Amino acid sequence: MARVIGEVMTRDVVEAHRETPFKDVVRLLDQHRISGLPVVDDDDKVIGVISETDLIHHRIVRPVRLAARRFSLSPLRRSTRRATAVPHTRTAQELMSSPAVTVHPEQRIADAARVMERHGVERLPVVDEEDRLIGIATRRDLLRIFLRTDDEIRREVLGTAVARLPQSSARGVAVSVRDGVVALQGAVEQRTDILLAVRLTYRVDGVAGVVNGLNIGATPGSAGPPSSQAEPGDGHH
Repeated sequence: MARVIGEVMTRDVVEAHRETPFKDVVRLLDQHRISGLPVVDDDDKVIGVISETDLIHHRIVRPVRLAARRFSLSPLRRSTRRATAVPHTRTAQELMSSPAVTVHPEQRIADAARVMERHGVERLPVVDEEDRLIGIATRRDLLRIFLRTDDEIRREVLGTAVARLPQSSARGVAVSVRDGVVALQGAVEQRTDILLAVRLTYRVDGVAGVVNGLNIGATPGSAGPPSSQAEPGDGHH
């Protein structure tokens, strides 16, 4: 059975709030040795995500924009602005990427991996049915499925992929696994059985590749081609 996000997500989530200052966000990342965190509102609903990239972008781009703006002001206006300037601390709400890309705990790990790839993100906040934060899944969490042993993968391929084939075809399929690569060997009754076996095998968590050695032919226990028999009266006298 395919594993879901709820099985691999981290439940003890480091988070920030709208008003969390820039330096506190940096401190949280450094203290917990993480590269990003979700931002939540007062109801624990995810409103955005902050990554190290967001922080670096803020520190590089904003000073350049401010410098360009200062040069565009007259000396009198610059002195006036300095005299009336009020220090402003950037907050998590200003730093975060929003809206956040989230997933639910019952989603398949493979589907979450595709979401990460499509959106180019390193982490996915996990939310409940009311969009409240309950966990977080990182690329490292999703890669855990590839730590499954070959024997575990083989048992699941037999129990889910091969077992879904018509019984007459399933009897003719042999499965072996090495380093996560599944080899399917044997004979099945129809081409559609080959396509189904390969597709379902790829869906098993931890499978790194599939080598298809299946062919169409007589399967164990199936009736072979009818033997020719001489009809009465066909013999020579």
